[in-house]
Amino acid sequence: MDLLSATDWLRHRPGYTYPLAVAFVGLTFILRLAASDYLSGFPFLSFVPAILLASFIGGAGPGIVAAMVAAFVVQQFFVEPHGAFWPVSVGQWVGLSTYLVNAAIIIGLMEMIIIAHGRQSRLRSELNSFNSRLEETVAERTAALRHEMEENAAAQAQVRQLQKMETIGQLTGGVAHDFNNMLAIIIGNLDLAQRRMTGHEDPRLLNSLQNARDGAQRAAVLTARLLAFSRQQPLAPEAIDVNKLVGGMSELLRRTLGEHIRIETVLAGGLWSSFADLSQLENAMLNLAVNARDAMPGGGHLTIETANTELDERYSRMHSEVEAGQYVMISITDTGTGMSPDVIDRAFDPFYTTKGPGKGTGLGLSQVYGYIKQSGGHIKIYSEIDRGTTVKIYLPRHVGRADARLAAGAQPIPQGSVNDTILVVEDDEHVRTMTAESLHELGYTVLQAAGGPEALLLLEEHPDVDLIFTDIVMPQMSGRQLADAVQEKWPTIRILYTTGYTRNAIVHNGVLDHGVSLLAKPFSLEQLAHKIRELLNMPVRTGDEGP
Repeated sequence: MDLLSATDWLRHRPGYTYPLAVAFVGLTFILRLAASDYLSGFPFLSFVPAILLASFIGGAGPGIVAAMVAAFVVQQFFVEPHGAFWPVSVGQWVGLSTYLVNAAIIIGLMEMIIIAHGRQSRLRSELNSFNSRLEETVAERTAALRHEMEENAAAQAQVRQLQKMETIGQLTGGVAHDFNNMLAIIIGNLDLAQRRMTGHEDPRLLNSLQNARDGAQRAAVLTARLLAFSRQQPLAPEAIDVNKLVGGMSELLRRTLGEHIRIETVLAGGLWSSFADLSQLENAMLNLAVNARDAMPGGGHLTIETANTELDERYSRMHSEVEAGQYVMISITDTGTGMSPDVIDRAFDPFYTTKGPGKGTGLGLSQVYGYIKQSGGHIKIYSEIDRGTTVKIYLPRHVGRADARLAAGAQPIPQGSVNDTILVVEDDEHVRTMTAESLHELGYTVLQAAGGPEALLLLEEHPDVDLIFTDIVMPQMSGRQLADAVQEKWPTIRILYTTGYTRNAIVHNGVLDHGVSLLAKPFSLEQLAHKIRELLNMPVRTGDEGP
C-alpha cells in the first residue's frame, strides 16, 4: 500500500487536517528558531516542507492555511523590520510574491496528485467490482452450462433407457408369444392326458401330470407378466366388487410384504361396484403395496381402505384431467419415510425413482398411473416426510351388479356336439393339432387350416361352419383380416381369436374392441370348452341387425 492510500482516511477528516497544517507550521517555526545561527537567509523557503505536508495530508484547504500562516509568521518574525504586517520594500514584496507563487504551485501539484490518486482508487475499485461481477457471471454461466450439460446427459440417458426398454419390450413380447404357443401345446396335451385317464393308472402318474400342469400354469402367469411389462396385453374391463378383491388379496399381500409389515383393511359397507380390468387392478395394488413396504425398511403399518366418494366440479376444475362424478376409492397408507413435494410432483414420471441404482426401474408408478387413467379413473398422492404416504385410487362407479366369478372347476366342462362345426386356423402346426384334438375330445366337428387363404377355401367347401377359432398373428393374412373377409361373406359365423400377444389388431387404446372375443394363450381344455360354448350359445347376428 502506498502513502497516499495509507493516508486516505485522514484526508477525509478535516477536523484533523487543518490543525495538523497549523501544527506543521509551528513545528517548522521552532526548528527555524533553533537553527537561526545556521539559516540566516531564505526564511520563506524553510516553510515549504510544512506546506507540502499539509497539502499531502489534507489537500488544497490545509495547504492554503499552512501557506498563509507561514507567510504571516515569516513576515512577523524573520523579515526586517520585525512585527510589520506588510512588506516595506520592493525586495520584500518580490520575496513574498515568489513564496506565494511557489506555494500555490506546490499546493496545486499536490491537489492534482490527490485527485489523480482518487480517480485511480475509484477506477481500481470499479475494476475490482467489475472483476468480481465478471467472476460471478462466469461462475453462474459455468454452473448453468454444467446444469445444461447434466440435463442433456440425463435426457440422453433417459432416451437410451427408453429405447432400451422399448427394445426389451419388443423382445419380451416376441418371446412371450412364442413361449405361449409352446405352453398352449403343453397345457393342452396335459389336459387331454388327464381327461383320457381311466382311473386305474398309478396314482403317482396322476400326481406327476398335475405337477406338470401346475408348473405350466406358473409359466403362463410369468408370460402374462412379461406381456404386461411390454404393454401388449389388452385390458378387459368388467364390473368389480372392490371389497371382495381387497379381501381376497390379503393373504397374498401378507406373504409378499413379510411379517414385519402389519396389514389392516378397512372396508366400507354398501360399497359401489367399479368397472376395470381385474387382473391389472390387482397388479396395481400389489405394486403400491410393495412400494409402501420399501418405504418401511424397519417395518410398519399398511392400511388398505375402501370408500364411496364423489369428486365435484370444484375438484375437477383443480384437476383438469378428472371428470366430476361418483367414484370408488381405494387408499393405501403406509407409515414409512414419506415423500417431499418435489418427489410427489415427479412420482408418476417414467423412469423416475428415488431408489438406489439397480433397485428400481422407475416404471412401476407410471404403469399404475397409465392403467388408472386408461380406466377413466384418477390417482392422487398425499405424503409428509417421516409421517408416511397415502395413495388414493379413484375408479368410476359402475351402475349395476359386480360380476361373480366362479372359481376354476366350479362348473362342469360343457360338452360339444358333432352338429357344431369349428374351423381352427393356426399357423403353428403343433398348436393347431393340439387345439383340434381338444375340440374333438369335447365332441365338436373340427376343420383345420394353416392360414387365412386356406381357411377361406375350406369355407367355400363347408359354408356350414359355426365358429372360427383363429390365431391373430399369422403370415399372409392376419386373424383380423380373415375375420373381416368371413363377416362380409358369411356374417352368421362366430369368430373367436387367440394369441400370445396383440399389436392392436383387435385392440384399441389397450382395450378389446366391442363385440370381440379373445382367448389368450396358453389356455386349458376347461377354458377352451367354456369359451366355445359361450360363443355358440350367443344369438347369431345377421347383417340386417343394427349395431
